[in-house]
Amino acid sequence: MDEAEDFIKRHKDRLYGKPGEWVQYGIINNATGKLIGDCAIKLDEDDARIAVIGITISHLHQRQGFAKEVMTGILTCLFDTKQLHRIVETMDAENTAVINLMKSVGFRLEGHFVENIFFKGKWGSEFQYAMLKREWDARK
Repeated sequence: MDEAEDFIKRHKDRLYGKPGEWVQYGIINNATGKLIGDCAIKLDEDDARIAVIGITISHLHQRQGFAKEVMTGILTCLFDTKQLHRIVETMDAENTAVINLMKSVGFRLEGHFVENIFFKGKWGSEFQYAMLKREWDARK
Protein backbone atom coordinates (compact mmCIF):
# COMPACT_ATOMS: atom_id res chain seq x y z
CA MET A 1 0.00 0.00 0.00
CA ASP A 2 2.88 2.36 0.80
CA GLU A 3 4.42 1.71 -2.62
CA ALA A 4 1.10 2.45 -4.32
CA GLU A 5 0.66 5.70 -2.39
CA ASP A 6 4.22 6.74 -3.22
CA PHE A 7 3.67 5.95 -6.91
CA ILE A 8 0.48 8.03 -7.00
CA LYS A 9 2.17 10.96 -5.28
CA ARG A 10 5.07 10.90 -7.76
CA HIS A 11 2.81 10.70 -10.81
CA LYS A 12 -0.29 12.70 -9.90
CA ASP A 13 0.87 15.97 -11.47
CA ARG A 14 2.34 14.50 -14.66
CA LEU A 15 0.68 15.53 -17.88
CA TYR A 16 0.97 14.16 -21.39
CA GLY A 17 3.59 15.78 -23.57
CA LYS A 18 6.91 15.77 -21.74
CA PRO A 19 9.36 13.69 -23.81
CA GLY A 20 11.10 10.90 -21.90
CA GLU A 21 8.55 10.84 -19.07
CA TRP A 22 5.89 8.17 -18.58
CA VAL A 23 2.38 9.41 -17.88
CA GLN A 24 -0.25 6.97 -16.67
CA TYR A 25 -4.03 7.12 -16.83
CA GLY A 26 -6.53 4.98 -14.98
CA ILE A 27 -8.96 2.84 -16.95
CA ILE A 28 -12.47 3.00 -15.58
CA ASN A 29 -15.29 0.58 -16.35
CA ASN A 30 -18.05 3.00 -17.39
CA ALA A 31 -20.78 0.59 -16.28
CA THR A 32 -19.48 0.27 -12.71
CA GLY A 33 -17.31 3.37 -12.27
CA LYS A 34 -14.52 1.14 -10.93
CA LEU A 35 -10.83 1.30 -11.77
CA ILE A 36 -9.95 -1.78 -13.83
CA GLY A 37 -6.48 -0.96 -15.11
CA ASP A 38 -4.16 1.68 -16.45
CA CYS A 39 -2.52 2.79 -19.66
CA ALA A 40 0.84 4.47 -19.99
CA ILE A 41 2.35 6.70 -22.66
CA LYS A 42 5.92 7.91 -23.02
CA LEU A 43 7.04 10.19 -25.79
CA ASP A 44 10.51 9.44 -27.09
CA GLU A 45 13.10 11.65 -25.43
CA ASP A 46 14.80 12.45 -28.74
CA ASP A 47 11.75 12.65 -31.01
CA ALA A 48 8.33 13.46 -29.53
CA ARG A 49 6.62 12.17 -32.68
CA ILE A 50 7.32 8.63 -31.41
CA ALA A 51 5.60 7.10 -28.38
CA VAL A 52 5.87 3.92 -26.35
CA ILE A 53 2.62 2.72 -24.83
CA GLY A 54 1.38 0.04 -22.46
CA ILE A 55 -1.92 -1.19 -21.05
CA THR A 56 -2.66 -3.23 -17.96
CA ILE A 57 -6.15 -4.61 -17.27
CA SER A 58 -7.02 -6.38 -14.01
CA HIS A 59 -7.28 -10.14 -14.46
CA LEU A 60 -10.89 -9.83 -13.26
CA HIS A 61 -11.76 -7.71 -16.31
CA GLN A 62 -9.71 -9.30 -19.07
CA ARG A 63 -11.26 -10.85 -22.19
CA GLN A 64 -14.18 -8.41 -22.12
CA GLY A 65 -13.02 -6.01 -24.83
CA PHE A 66 -11.69 -3.30 -22.50
CA ALA A 67 -8.09 -3.52 -23.75
CA LYS A 68 -9.12 -3.20 -27.39
CA GLU A 69 -11.40 -0.27 -26.59
CA VAL A 70 -8.62 1.50 -24.69
CA MET A 71 -5.99 0.69 -27.32
CA THR A 72 -8.21 2.08 -30.08
CA GLY A 73 -8.78 5.22 -28.01
CA ILE A 74 -5.05 5.67 -27.43
CA LEU A 75 -4.27 5.20 -31.13
CA THR A 76 -7.01 7.63 -32.15
CA CYS A 77 -5.71 10.23 -29.72
CA LEU A 78 -2.04 9.84 -30.55
CA PHE A 79 -2.35 9.49 -34.32
CA ASP A 80 -5.42 11.59 -35.16
CA THR A 81 -5.30 14.30 -32.49
CA LYS A 82 -1.62 14.54 -31.56
CA GLN A 83 -0.36 13.61 -35.07
CA LEU A 84 2.35 11.23 -33.88
CA HIS A 85 4.36 9.36 -36.49
CA ARG A 86 5.03 6.04 -34.71
CA ILE A 87 3.75 4.06 -31.71
CA VAL A 88 5.58 1.11 -30.17
CA GLU A 89 4.68 -1.50 -27.56
CA THR A 90 6.92 -4.19 -26.11
CA MET A 91 5.42 -7.22 -24.38
CA ASP A 92 6.30 -10.57 -22.88
CA ALA A 93 6.70 -13.06 -25.73
CA GLU A 94 4.43 -15.48 -23.84
CA ASN A 95 1.57 -12.99 -23.47
CA THR A 96 -0.63 -14.26 -26.28
CA ALA A 97 -3.56 -12.03 -25.28
CA VAL A 98 -1.52 -8.86 -25.83
CA ILE A 99 0.07 -10.24 -28.99
CA ASN A 100 -3.40 -10.96 -30.40
CA LEU A 101 -4.57 -7.49 -29.35
CA MET A 102 -1.65 -5.85 -31.16
CA LYS A 103 -2.38 -7.79 -34.33
CA SER A 104 -6.12 -7.07 -34.13
CA VAL A 105 -5.60 -3.30 -34.11
CA GLY A 106 -3.01 -3.36 -36.89
CA PHE A 107 0.37 -3.41 -35.19
CA ARG A 108 3.14 -5.37 -36.89
CA LEU A 109 5.90 -7.41 -35.29
CA GLU A 110 9.26 -5.65 -35.51
CA GLY A 111 11.48 -7.53 -33.14
CA HIS A 112 11.95 -10.58 -30.95
CA PHE A 113 14.32 -10.03 -28.04
CA VAL A 114 15.45 -13.38 -26.69
CA GLU A 115 16.01 -13.64 -22.92
CA ASN A 116 16.57 -9.88 -22.69
CA ILE A 117 14.84 -9.29 -19.35
CA PHE A 118 15.24 -10.90 -15.93
CA PHE A 119 11.82 -10.89 -14.28
CA LYS A 120 10.41 -12.84 -11.33
CA GLY A 121 13.56 -14.91 -11.01
CA LYS A 122 13.94 -16.00 -14.62
CA TRP A 123 15.02 -14.76 -18.02
CA GLY A 124 12.19 -13.76 -20.32
CA SER A 125 11.86 -12.83 -23.97
CA GLU A 126 9.90 -9.95 -25.45
CA PHE A 127 8.30 -8.96 -28.74
CA GLN A 128 8.21 -5.41 -30.03
CA TYR A 129 5.23 -4.36 -32.13
CA ALA A 130 4.82 -0.99 -33.84
CA MET A 131 2.50 1.01 -36.06
CA LEU A 132 3.04 4.10 -38.20
CA LYS A 133 0.45 6.83 -38.68
CA ARG A 134 0.11 5.95 -42.36
CA GLU A 135 -0.68 2.34 -41.39
CA TRP A 136 -3.31 3.59 -38.95
CA ASP A 137 -4.80 5.88 -41.60
CA ALA A 138 -4.95 3.02 -44.12
CA ARG A 139 -7.13 1.00 -41.70
CA LYS A 140 -9.89 3.62 -41.70
